[in-house]
Amino acid sequence: MPEVHPYGLPRPGRTLVMGVVNVTPDSFSDGGRSFAPQAAVAHGLALLEQGADIVDVGGESTRPGAARPTAEEELRRVLPVVRELAAAGAVVSVDTMRAEVAARALDAGARMVNDVSGGLADAAMLPLMARAQVPYVLMHWRGHSAGMQADAVYRDVVTDVVGELRLRVEAALEAGIPPGCLVVDPGLGFAKEAGHNWELLARLAEVGALGRPVLVGASRKSFLGQVLADPATRRPRPAPSRDAATCAVSVLAAAQGVWCLRVHDVASTLDAVRVTARWGAEAAHSARAQR
Repeated sequence: MPEVHPYGLPRPGRTLVMGVVNVTPDSFSDGGRSFAPQAAVAHGLALLEQGADIVDVGGESTRPGAARPTAEEELRRVLPVVRELAAAGAVVSVDTMRAEVAARALDAGARMVNDVSGGLADAAMLPLMARAQVPYVLMHWRGHSAGMQADAVYRDVVTDVVGELRLRVEAALEAGIPPGCLVVDPGLGFAKEAGHNWELLARLAEVGALGRPVLVGASRKSFLGQVLADPATRRPRPAPSRDAATCAVSVLAAAQGVWCLRVHDVASTLDAVRVTARWGAEAAHSARAQR
């Protein structure tokens, strides 16, 4: 993948690690343990202590079937957490589909916007990002959580996802967002069946061919739980017990050159990407020596 980095974000010479702070009562991964603002701030500070390069704060659950909170409720959840984490020195990303929430979070100290709708959920988002000129994640998206799995129909999932992402990148550029601000995300689990997710992971280079940094969010998702299902009962592994599998995916994605991994367990992922970077450097050195 190309060595492209969004403006103003860390460049440690390895794949970045983004820690997840869900300020929601119905998160699929933790059941709302960080819903209260003080708990969310404490969790974000813990992720920062573990070495998170970016902390991603979101006030809307995007698990399949989730209902949307009002804009007022999302703001109430997110703003105090963004403000305190930014004041503590964290590089804060706000995970939102609403331009109003993004604008208020940027005013509160966020330095990046992670929009799972890629600008499709709110027509005001792209113009806002053109004015803000901060890093902006465009994720592949086909609709809100309540009904998105009905849209998990593809001729070739990678070709289709890359084509749809290309249209979002073009729309962002036409809106005036600088190229150096744009990040793309293939949207694992969003209008995707398990097989779609695996195919996207195996062909991340095709996503990277868009010429933008790539963010991957596989952490604790249900397609990992299915692989780890109990052999006797066939019940998927519960979300909090999927971190080792997430680490394995993180290594494979980092080895393909992705820019950032969005995860719940920062410490193990950071170890994994450091080892992957060291292995990659040695492999590159050996290849040069053999020429």
